[in-house]
Amino acid sequence: MSKKSRHVVPNSEGGWDSKKSGAERASKHFDTKKEAEKYSRELSKKEGSELFIHGKDGKIQRKDSHGNDPFPPKG
Repeated sequence: MSKKSRHVVPNSEGGWDSKKSGAERASKHFDTKKEAEKYSRELSKKEGSELFIHGKDGKIQRKDSHGNDPFPPKG
């Protein structure tokens, strides 16, 4: 099952990008990670998708789900 997701990733030329999963180009470029996170979180909520926040090394630091999570959560 393929799930929609959005990623905040470092740009090789500096700054941060908001990218949709599988996209080659960024949806939008930002000077700061904080700006990229805010924009990406708003889009992720509208899309009902997962949000992945990456560090400068490219590794996932944290993620948020804005999809159809079961409530109450299982477990």
